[in-house]
Amino acid sequence: MFNISGTLKVKGKEQNVSDKFKKREFVLTENSSQYPQHLSFQLTQDRCGLLEPFNEGAEIKVFFNLRGREWTSPQNELKYFNSLEAWKIEAVGAVAPVNTPTSSAVSEPIISSSEEDDLPF
Repeated sequence: MFNISGTLKVKGKEQNVSDKFKKREFVLTENSSQYPQHLSFQLTQDRCGLLEPFNEGAEIKVFFNLRGREWTSPQNELKYFNSLEAWKIEAVGAVAPVNTPTSSAVSEPIISSSEEDDLPF
């Protein structure tokens, strides 16, 4: 499992490869070095919708797996391909949702009368 942050450069459209397989590609620009890296990722199946909330230019963090496969060409040449398969996308600086009360008032913790208060103050 890997993750990387950067700018969403290209947001591709969902493609139906077959009746049972769909994918969506996108490009992330990673700028942590002198030379920006433009990395192509793919989302598959039910994860294709993960890209919907983000527009090109958004700062995102992508969680992904590195996949590799072997293929024999019609000329009987053995070739190898790698892909970056995203499985989670979040906005940079996003915090995991916290269960909060529905009212705007902050509630005090509830202490049962059967619990002892062992705090020194």
